[in-house]
Amino acid sequence: MAAIEKFGGEITPLDPIGAQVQGIDLASRELPPDHVLDALETEMAHRGFLVFRNEKELEVEDFLRASCWWGGRQLHSTHGVHPATPGGNRHIFRLSNDQRHGIPGVGPQWHNDGSFVPDTFSHAGYHIIRPAEKGGGTSFAHQGAAYDALPDETKAFWSRLSSVNSASGVVHPLVHVHPISERKSIWLHLGMTGAVIEKAAEEDGFRLLGSAELTQLCHEYNRILNAGLDDGYAISHEYRKGDCVFVDNLAVAHRASPEAHLPVEQQGLRILHRSTVRGTGNFAPDFGLPLQVNIHGPNPLGEGVWQGGGVGFRWDDGVPMQN
Repeated sequence: MAAIEKFGGEITPLDPIGAQVQGIDLASRELPPDHVLDALETEMAHRGFLVFRNEKELEVEDFLRASCWWGGRQLHSTHGVHPATPGGNRHIFRLSNDQRHGIPGVGPQWHNDGSFVPDTFSHAGYHIIRPAEKGGGTSFAHQGAAYDALPDETKAFWSRLSSVNSASGVVHPLVHVHPISERKSIWLHLGMTGAVIEKAAEEDGFRLLGSAELTQLCHEYNRILNAGLDDGYAISHEYRKGDCVFVDNLAVAHRASPEAHLPVEQQGLRILHRSTVRGTGNFAPDFGLPLQVNIHGPNPLGEGVWQGGGVGFRWDDGVPMQN
């Protein structure tokens, strides 16, 4: 924190996770020194996300430039561009609860962005353009703390699992060691998983989780992250106008609050801009598994869930799922 304070910034931990940053101007054309950016990125890795309070809405280019302070230091944009996006900028993913103003219904379940690419996004930025008058924020859950909260038997089982993205077939570990905090952390996309591979515990070979097992895994993953809202490792963040939130995409999962998707007539208009940042390397699975498999081809292991396309495996027919 000393480097941040010496630069003129002030960082205040939020309860229970995240931190608020003041005194650092995201609109400045002068890049903060590397040691200040490193200190901020380290805080983000440990706390999960940083909230920069801004007196006014940032210009698109200022937001995107600040997004490149972290991780791979380059934007990695894979989304569609909504017609209302300022200047048609391809690096802005514009979200709203009104389809005339942005893409609706995105991210209702716990997930991390970029699960469909091998070098999954290192960080993501969220700049609120218009917070809904009656609320509609984003929940964040610390995945290192969530791992710590698991029973030992579950830790051992999940550490043998790798998820397969339902769109691209990219394979990622369910448990990994965060590159900065060095905490064991869990990582799974509840709206974009087509299969989960288990490495045999004491022998060679792999198998796919069956439907009942994968359903149970997703419910347990959802439960452990939801539990953080009561047990001190997750938070529901309500945006203030001008807020800019940057998240460490390997440290925290997120989901839109249900209120974020309620109709404008009920909740008020909500508009959010998102950016995504290139990873620093492949988020590769363990056990010699490939970075990518053909999820749209035949099941390579004969039995178990192997479902490509769309939202992948539907683990609960009663919940909304959208990528």
